[in-house]
Amino acid sequence: MASKTETRRAELREKLIDIAEHTIATEGLSALRARDLAAKAGCAVGAIYNVFGDLTELALAVNARTFHRLGEAVIADLENAPEDNLERLVVMGLAYHRFAANNYLSWSAIFDVERPSGQAAPDWYIAETEKLFGHIIGPLTQMFPDESLENRILLTRALFSSVHGIVVLGLDEARISVPAGDIERMINLVLRQLTART
Repeated sequence: MASKTETRRAELREKLIDIAEHTIATEGLSALRARDLAAKAGCAVGAIYNVFGDLTELALAVNARTFHRLGEAVIADLENAPEDNLERLVVMGLAYHRFAANNYLSWSAIFDVERPSGQAAPDWYIAETEKLFGHIIGPLTQMFPDESLENRILLTRALFSSVHGIVVLGLDEARISVPAGDIERMINLVLRQLTART
């Protein structure tokens, strides 16, 4: 049974993640500041660092939730997707775009958190990425049964990277903003071309 101190610590942790999640979703990652968090949580600034090593760790905890929600959005769209493997890949690509567009600041924070050079990705990120890639490699295994597992994994990463790149550039209004319809057409076209049999 958890002690009162452990319970309070766990409650503060969840409260801080909730507040940080809302802050990132509405104002962006750069708005995450210890004093503001402490004021909203009703705690001392030092209490934050008793729960999290630093604000990066807190942001990563928020990102874990966001990445999980992304996976759930993809799965939800797959439930009504056609059985055709290529069409399922397209559905996943479009679901990724819609999630990013509808949760832009939260989604951006997944990739914007700075970690020390050489530091491995957190376990949750690896786990959630593997789940997402698992949905992609399934159809690819049926489409390319004669390919080695290594090549299917590479193709999985290539497809994800292609869709992600299109979405990143398409949604970046400061650089190359693209109409939503064009982003979806680009995703559709790239997925069909990359998986076309020669």
